[in-house]
Formats: sequence, C-alpha cells, structure tokens
Amino acid sequence: MSMSQSTAPPGATEFAAETEAVYRKLTLRLMPFLILCYIISYLDRANIAFAKLQFMGDLGFSEAAYGLGAGLFFVGYVLFEVPSNIMLRRIGARKTLLRIMGLWGLISCAMMFVSTPLQFYVMRFLLGAAEAGFFPGVIFYLTFWFPASRRGRVTGYFMMGAAFAGIIGGPVATWIMIHAADLLGLKGWQWLFMVEGFPAVVLGICAYFYLNDGPKQAAWLPDKEKNIVLDGLAAEDEGHSTGHGHGLRDALANPKLYIGILAYFTVVVSFNAIAFWTPTIFKDVGVKDLSNVGLLSSLVFFAGALGNYFIGYSSDRYLERRWHFAACALVIAVCFALLPMAAHNIAFAVVLMMSAAAASYGGFVVFWTMPPSFLNQASRAGGIALITAFGGFGQFVSPTVIGWTRSMTGSIYLGFSILGIISLIGAAIILVGIAPPAAGQDKKR
Repeated sequence: MSMSQSTAPPGATEFAAETEAVYRKLTLRLMPFLILCYIISYLDRANIAFAKLQFMGDLGFSEAAYGLGAGLFFVGYVLFEVPSNIMLRRIGARKTLLRIMGLWGLISCAMMFVSTPLQFYVMRFLLGAAEAGFFPGVIFYLTFWFPASRRGRVTGYFMMGAAFAGIIGGPVATWIMIHAADLLGLKGWQWLFMVEGFPAVVLGICAYFYLNDGPKQAAWLPDKEKNIVLDGLAAEDEGHSTGHGHGLRDALANPKLYIGILAYFTVVVSFNAIAFWTPTIFKDVGVKDLSNVGLLSSLVFFAGALGNYFIGYSSDRYLERRWHFAACALVIAVCFALLPMAAHNIAFAVVLMMSAAAASYGGFVVFWTMPPSFLNQASRAGGIALITAFGGFGQFVSPTVIGWTRSMTGSIYLGFSILGIISLIGAAIILVGIAPPAAGQDKKR
C-alpha cells in the first residue's frame, strides 16, 4: 500500500470521486449552452470583419472609418458593462441574458440597413451597449458554481466559444455573402447581419427557461450535491482577505483591481486584432478568393481553440497563472513582429496568425482565472465588470490603431507591431504587480 493510500482519511477517496462527479455534472449542464451563446455573441460582433470585404466597396467606406466603427462597439460596451453586471447580481442571470441577447440580436439584424459612416458608427455603438455585460456576466456567473481551482478549465471551455465562432464564422460568413448576394434585392453582407443576428434572440429566450441563477435554485441538483458545491465556494471565500462585503466600494479599494484593468487592456488589444483583421491580412498576402479567406481564417481560430484548452488545462494542472500569461504575451509579440516577413508568403502568414491566436486565446483564459482570486465574493460582480469595462477600452484601441496606421502608411504591420509591444507590457504588469497567492496559485486542488 502506498503512503498516500495509508494516510488517506476514511471515505476521502469516495468523497473526492463524488465531488468530481458533481463538477462534471455542472460542466455538462452549463457549459455547452453558455458556449453556444458565446459563439453567437462572437459571430455578431466579429462578422463585421467579413462583411467589410464587401460593404467597403458598396458603401465607399475608408479603412479608418471601418476601424473606428469596429472600435466604437467597445465604447458602448464599456459604458454599460458595470451597470449590467451589478444588475445581474440583483436580478439574476436568466433575466440578464434574456435582456442582453434579445437586444443585441435585434440590433445586429438592423445593421443590414446601414448606408453611411455615421449610421455605421451609431449602430456599432448600440450593438456594444446591448451586448455589454454578457462576457463579464458569464465570468461572474461561473463563480456561483465553480471554485478557483476549477475555473481555468471552465473559463477555457467558455472561451472556446470565441474560437469555435472563428472556426465556423469564416466559412459560414463567406458562404452567406456569396450565395445570398442579390437575393430579394439585398447584398450578401446584408443577409449576413440578418441571418447571424436572429439566433441571439432565440437563445436569450432559451436562457431564461434553461438556466438557474445559482446552485440553490437548481432543481436538477439533489441537496447533497448542492451542499458539495456551496461548501466548496464557502471554503474559498473564507480564504479571502480583501474586503468585507461592500461590493463595488470594496473592489475600488483593492489596488489589484487597477493592475487587473491595465493587464486586461493589454490582453484584448491582441485578441481583437486577430478577430477583426485576420481576413484582411490573408487578402493582403495574396488570398484572392473570398471562400479561401474564410477557410484560412477558420484555421487561425482552430489554433485559438487548441490554445484555449491546452494552456488553460496546463495552468490549472500546475496551479500557475503568471508565467503562463507571460509566455503567451511573448509568443504574441514575436508573431506580430514577424508579420512583415510574411507579406508575400501565405503559408508563413497562416502559421504566424495561428501561433498568435493560440497564445492570445490561451492568455485570455489564464488572465480570467486571476481576478476572482483577488476579489472577494461581494466585490466580484462590480470588480469583474470594472476590469472588462475600463481594461476593455483596449478593444476600441486595437482596431482603431490598426485602421489608422493602415490609412496613414498603407501597411497593416506597424499597427500589429505596436500591439505586440503592448502585450509584453501586460506580461510585465502581471509578473510585477500580482503575487502568486493573489493569482490563485496557493490554492489546493
């Protein structure tokens, strides 16, 4: 008999197996639906990257106008994110997702009627305002069910929604734009907005009836299983030393909140650059056929899905966050710096973008395991929303910087180099500003 077996408390093995079964049940119940919602969310915010390939010519928009419009989505997102997450805490996830998804689906459909830059700006702003609170709301919602030691995996599963959206988004978007062109007198890009917007409305209604606001309301969990989940969360909160349950005020008094905001800014600049400019990069390096642009883009996001899973899994397995995050930032910076060398080499461009996507999606997952570890339960709703809101300003900066540098220099690569440097700054911020215990690295599995 091994030492671990001989010293294990009676029943410990059975309890561990039962605990694993409960969390497996939670994962299978919650994550497929939430991932599906995120897929639709990401399609509706990022399909503009493919619609751009047609409507730029149809409407006469400049690259700078596209970059500004793509970025204005995140201005609306930032302004309404904190109120949305605080409202989620008060009214629950079911009503919040119904409101968010219904509104963004309808506004996404209405994008088909845009005809001027001003209309484009307004609709992108409204789309961001409608979707505000979805991502931070789900991240906060997961803290109702999973302790920190399991959050890297489930956050990784959720983030796979963005990668899956990228995988299917390119082929689906280009197919719609090609085959629906001129149907009923509408352009292909107009059909794209309508076809991909409507499912959000349906899923919002489904969320209201399918989800529960927390374990206590879950009729599908027996009392014994509810207690396992609730006891695990209670034990985690007992270890928090920051704050005393004063919500947003508590979050604002936590210095690590501001480090998280700065670090998240650096995370999303690369994440969004990949989402909004990958089709343009492939078109610039010589991929002329629209269908091939979509297929190659799907390879990039497939790599993002792999990075999501394996980097998140590795971070959980070794209970290490900071150096995983820093390694991802380094890979992003190197890939972005090498992009000019791929200006006439399609294969090299694909490899670089796949590598950058794997690192960017992996770094995104690892980052979101940290804030719930340095924010207590009472301050998480407001704290997570503040990080996504103010740190998320990078989502506006990213497409705007690349669009502006492209308009000024004729090249997309200077903007990407700038964003690579910003990623390295983010790694330094995390390594210096967040100690291992605050990153959740002292917690036992």
